[in-house]
Amino acid sequence: MSNIKRRKFLKTSGLLLGAAALGKVPMHCGQQSASGWDGFKYAMCNESMMDRPWADQCQVIADAGYTGVEIAPFTLVEKGVSELTASDRKNLLSEMQSRNLECVGLHWLLSPPPEGLHFTTPDDEVRSRTVDYLDQLVDFCADLNGEVMIFGSPGQRSTVEGQSLESAMQNFADGLARVADHAAERNVKVLVEPLSSDQTNVVNTLGEAMKIVNMVDHPAIQTMFDFHNTVDETEPMDELIHEYIENMYHVQIQEMDGTYLGTGDAVTEFVPAFQAFKDVGYDGWISLEVFDFEPGGEKIAEESMEVLQTLESKVT
Repeated sequence: MSNIKRRKFLKTSGLLLGAAALGKVPMHCGQQSASGWDGFKYAMCNESMMDRPWADQCQVIADAGYTGVEIAPFTLVEKGVSELTASDRKNLLSEMQSRNLECVGLHWLLSPPPEGLHFTTPDDEVRSRTVDYLDQLVDFCADLNGEVMIFGSPGQRSTVEGQSLESAMQNFADGLARVADHAAERNVKVLVEPLSSDQTNVVNTLGEAMKIVNMVDHPAIQTMFDFHNTVDETEPMDELIHEYIENMYHVQIQEMDGTYLGTGDAVTEFVPAFQAFKDVGYDGWISLEVFDFEPGGEKIAEESMEVLQTLESKVT
C-alpha cells in the first residue's frame, strides 16, 4: 500500500470514526469533484493586517480569492485567549462565515501575549503554565472550527542556557503528549513545524519534527511543510513532500526570504513542490504567511494569489 493510500485508509477508519463519534466531519474535505481535481485550497494568515478590524481583515482575504483564514492568536488579545468569551468567538466565526471563509486553524501559538511562556524550559512551573495555555488554544481553535495548530514559536521552544538539546526535545514531546488527548477530543491536530536554524536550535528539519511526532505517538500530533523553512534540509522540496506526506497536514507558503509571493523566484522554483502535492493527493490547506507587512494587506493578498494561481496552472 502506498503512503498516500495508507494515510487515506487511516483517515477513513480511525480518524473518521473519531470524528463521527464527536459529530464532526473529518479533517480534510478533499478537492475532488465529479469532473476530477478541483485544485488546491488557499488560505491567508491574518497578522499582516493585525492593525485593522477583524471584519476588514476577513474582507481583504475573501476579496483576493482565498477561502480560509489562519489566525495568529496574539493579534486578537491583550493578555491571552481566555479573555475571548463565547460571544467573542461566535462573532469572529460569524465574520469569517459571512464572507464564505473557513478558519484553517492557528499559528504563532505562543507569541506573546501572554508573556513568559516557554514550552521546553527545565523550569517546571513555566513549562506547566505554557502547556496549560496550549490547552486553552486547542479550545479556541476548535471553537472557531479550526482543525490545525502550527507549533512554530521559536522563542518559546529553543534551549535555554545550560540546557541540552536532548532535554529540550524530551520536554517538547512531553508537553505535546499532555495536550494530545484533549486536541483529539476537539478534532484538532497540533503540528510540529520545522524552523530554520537561525530561528531556533530545536527542530530544524522534517526528519527532526518526525522524531517529536514519533516520541509522542498520538494521531493528534503531526507535522507540516513550510517553504521558507526548508533551508536546513538536504533533499529537494518535492522529495521531502513524497517522503513525509503521510504525516504532513498543512502547508505554509511565501518567498524564501519571507516576503509575499511575486517578489522572488517562487513562481518558477516552487513548481516541482506543487506538482508533488498534486501527485501525492494532498487535500489540505496552503496558507500564505509572510513576514514583511509593509506592502499592505491588499497588495500582499492579491499579488500572492496571482502567483498561487500561476503555480497551480503549471501542475499537470
